[in-house]
Amino acid sequence: MKKIVGFFWAGTVLIYGAPATKSYECTKIFEDRKNELLVELERIDEQKQALDSLKRATEDLLRKKEAMVKGKDAKVDQKLAEIKAKEASVKKILEENKKVLDEIKQLKSDKVSQTFSKMKPAAAANILAQMPPSDGAAILSTLNSKVIGQILGKMDPKKGSEITAKLKEPPRLTK
Repeated sequence: MKKIVGFFWAGTVLIYGAPATKSYECTKIFEDRKNELLVELERIDEQKQALDSLKRATEDLLRKKEAMVKGKDAKVDQKLAEIKAKEASVKKILEENKKVLDEIKQLKSDKVSQTFSKMKPAAAANILAQMPPSDGAAILSTLNSKVIGQILGKMDPKKGSEITAKLKEPPRLTK
């Protein structure tokens, strides 16, 4: 009987002893793996926190850059408005200067016309004969037709024909 109990006990030890060791080894492996996973989870959590921190820093930097760009855009818009205002002012002054210049030219032309209309036709013809035909025609065009006829009648026929040809041409616009 002792043999049977010993045999039974040895079989039990062999049967139950081996699984107990394997069970212990599996538990130890699972515990080790669990610890590895916890360490990995902590590392992932740290990386996530670092990534979130980097994301916040990037967003803050982006907001600062956008604010800076908006500030510069406002300055550019302000300078553009100033330039447009100055351009409008310059155009207005230019138009006023053109008007004044036209008035001066008109007064000068009127003065020359009055001078030639008061001169004797022979004296006016001698002066106009010395000028280029275009200038002589410009002066004669401001006089009335009776005075023009008298001056051309006293002028050299060749010079008179040149000036008459220029008088027939349409006036040119000057810039």
